[in-house]
This record gives sequence, C-alpha cells and structure tokens, in this order.
Amino acid sequence: MTNNPQLTLDDKAALEAALPAYLRSKRWFRAKAYTITSVDVAQTIPLPEAPDSYLVIVQVNYEESDPHRYVLLLRLGPADVSHQGAVAEFPGGLAAYDATADHALAFGLLSAIRSGLDLREGDMGAISAWSTSSLPALYSADDALHPTVMGVEQSNTSVRYGTSLILKLFRRLEDGVSPELEIGRFLGEQGFKNTPPLAGAIEYHTTSIPEPQTLAILQGFVPNQGDAWSYTLASIAPYYDNLDSHPDLDLDLPRGSHLLDLAGAEVSPAVQDAVGPYLHSARLLGRRTAEMHSALASDPANLAFAPEPFTPEYQGAMHGSMRALTEEAFRLLRGRVDDLPSETRAEASTLLNHQSDVLARFEPLSAHQIQAMRTRCHGDYHLGQVLWTGTDFIIIDFEGEPVRSLDERRLKHSPLKDVAGMLRSFHYAAYSGMFDSISKHGPQEGIELWADLWQLWISAAYLRSYLDTAAGAPWLPATSADLRLLLDAHLLEKAVYELLYEINMRPDWVQIPLKGILQLLS
Repeated sequence: MTNNPQLTLDDKAALEAALPAYLRSKRWFRAKAYTITSVDVAQTIPLPEAPDSYLVIVQVNYEESDPHRYVLLLRLGPADVSHQGAVAEFPGGLAAYDATADHALAFGLLSAIRSGLDLREGDMGAISAWSTSSLPALYSADDALHPTVMGVEQSNTSVRYGTSLILKLFRRLEDGVSPELEIGRFLGEQGFKNTPPLAGAIEYHTTSIPEPQTLAILQGFVPNQGDAWSYTLASIAPYYDNLDSHPDLDLDLPRGSHLLDLAGAEVSPAVQDAVGPYLHSARLLGRRTAEMHSALASDPANLAFAPEPFTPEYQGAMHGSMRALTEEAFRLLRGRVDDLPSETRAEASTLLNHQSDVLARFEPLSAHQIQAMRTRCHGDYHLGQVLWTGTDFIIIDFEGEPVRSLDERRLKHSPLKDVAGMLRSFHYAAYSGMFDSISKHGPQEGIELWADLWQLWISAAYLRSYLDTAAGAPWLPATSADLRLLLDAHLLEKAVYELLYEINMRPDWVQIPLKGILQLLS
C-alpha cells in the first residue's frame, strides 16, 4: 500500500471548484449539453506503485438531469509557476495534474491487475483487480510494455502497453458490469477468436449496488491496419477513380427488389469486376458477424446470455420506441429544414411528406407475433467497431450506444439489429467515398448511381454470407416474411436514428440518412 497523503478539506474544495471547466474540456465527458451545478469529490483512492497518484471518483450534479459519476486519474505535485497543465491548485504550493499519461500510474494499473490487488478505503467503495488465464501469455517478456495513451478519446481512455496489451479506462462510472467486460469474458469462454482476448479488469464495489462497477478492462492488443471504416474507404477509392473503365455496366439498379432478394441472386461478372476484391471482404465480415452471434447465443444456462423468445410485450415496447424515435426525428427535421444545405432541402421536404409511411412500416411489429429468439448483441455495430488485420476482421467495442443507459445496453434483441447497423454503415461508406471522389475529380455525371450500385451489391454479399453462416440458428425468424419484417424495421430505425444524429452533429451529412430512408420506403 502506498503512503500517499489524502487530500485535505481545503484541497477538495479547490478541486471541486476547478472540475466543471476541466470536465467540459474532455471528450469523454458526455453531458456537455447539461448545466453543471456542482461537482463533489466522492472518494480519493491512492494508487500503489504510483507515488502521489490517485484514482478520484466525482459526482457531477446538473440542473436538468440526475447526477453522474466520473473517474479521474490525478497526480499531486508542486504548482508550476506558469500555471499550465494543472487541474487545480491547492494551498501550500501543491497542484493536481491529469495523470492519464503518467508512466508510473499506467504501470501501477497494470501491476494491480497482475497481482490481484484489493484496495479498501474505510467504509467507502473498494477497488479490486483480477486477471484471466490469458494474461501470462500476453504479458510477453520480450515486450518492453512501454505505455502509450491512445490518441482518440471517446467515452473512455485507452493505454497501450507495447504491442501486447491495451487497457481501457471507463470514465463514466455506471451501476453494474460494463457490457464490454461482460461480453468479452463470455466470448472468450465460448472460444470466439475474432475479438481481443480479455486479460483482466479493475472493478469498484460499494454496498449500495449489488454488482461490481467496471472501472477498466485489460485486453490483448491485436496488431491491425486500422479499422474497417478506413479499410473500406481505401478499398472504394479505386472504384470511383475508374468509373470510365466499365462503360458496359448496367446502372439500371434493381430498386424494386428487396435486399433479401438481391442476397439470393448471383453477382454478375461485370459487377464483380467493377466492385473488385471488397466483395470478398464483405462476405468475410458477414461470416464473422454470424459467428459472433452464434457465440453470444451458445449458452442457454447463462441467464445473462440465454436466448429468449419474442413476446407481445417486447414487440410492443420495440414498436413504441421506434415510433417515438421517428416522431422526434421528424419534429427536428421540420424545424431545421431551412438550415440544411440547399441541395438537401428538396429531399428533406419530400421525406417530411412521408412520416406516416415511415410509421406504417413499424406497425406490423405490434400486430403480428414474430417467431424468433432475442439474444445479447454487439449493440453499436458498424465499420468503425471492427479492426482489419490485413487478412481478417476483429470485432471490438461491445459497450453499445453510449447515449443509452447501462440497463438498455444489456437488453436482448434480434441480432438483425446488428446486421442492420452494418448494412447502414456500407451506405455511409459508399457516399463518403463519393464525396471524396467529387472533392478530388469534381462532379461526375451519374456518380450517385455508382454509389448505389456499390452499396447494394456489397450489402447483398454481406447479407448472403451472414444468412448462409447462420442458417438454422434460432435467432433467425422462422419465416421469410418475419425475416423481412425485422430486417426492414431495424434498417429503417437505424436510418431514422442517423437522421436525428446528423441534424444535430453534421448537417452536411443529412443527405445520407435522407436518401437511405427514401430508398427503404421505395
């Protein structure tokens, strides 16, 4: 146990006063739209093997919401005369600094997991760390394990140790086990190889919450060439660069055909030649997706993962959620249509006339009993959640959609919800590639037809491979009609969710979900 001194009451008061500004500066802070009324330091835990370093749990109070708890890594040291880099300054010439990139702290967290550290601070929360049987093999003596904070922060902070391990620190402390930990551990037990192996975790325990709360997880680092989104955009660039190379390709797309019908059709030699080797990649990703879903549904004795049948209550809740999402998105679109780029307004106006058609597509969910099973899913599945190794795909980030509560993210759904997320990601890739091509070469006549051709046949290849691999699985609907109903509902739900997101975050991209919704309605 380290002999680090505890912060004094005056120190805590100074830290609490400084934290609102500090939190707002961090990308992992999720509540930037809320008004912070105060920040309370709930607990400071000295960390072993990291002198003067603390894991600090704070409660953030808001005007508009219930409080959230966040995890900070801080180090005490002399106040810098330049006042740069300090989170807060204390009486007596000390200051608190962000210790996320501190090597001693990074090694201390790794050492805690290796040794199974148990830290208890009085009657308050306790920290426990543990490792899996995978850690010894991953903890290579040949690797210097030099810690490096990964450059991209989202809802967590990641530290890579050499080329062997990666630690993911969850900044928002939630009441229960993280799906990332829960699913990663389960997939490892089931022998699923296309996700990083779980090496250990750090958890926080309090008497008020029955389950441990996940602070961090340690995984094997998988060497890769980037995520599947970057790989896909690199693969699609030559397709747009060589549009003139395929003058005989039929661009009269089968728009009247359902995607399931296209998945059952053979891809013509002309399409194979134009689209190129990414067709094989799409099929491989479809197979890996089905294998993931098979693993997630493989233990009926585990209540957290045992498949469950669709019920009228679940279908009613699903229908209500989709209706509410649609009404919110259309309300926002109606109020923002005049602010959209001029080339997007016409399609937005067209879609606004079809709100009732969108809602009608969800109606069968409450009127017709679906014969299928619900299982645990990835929850936020798209090309950015998959790594490309150069020969295979590795599926990562099982946290689910960060805007949803932990309980929501642990619910069971049709795995077709994941499939729909990936299919919509292909649509985004096709149009992102098109935008890049226009930026590079200028406008090209008919280029949107080429984007649609790529998206439809890549989606069909992915879907066919998925369905072939999953054939006979209990989570697939018993009839082709139910399969079509569920896939359509989840595709439309995802596109409406994207519309809501893009209006708020990237108005220049609103045309992608707009086109997607109109295409799904056609």
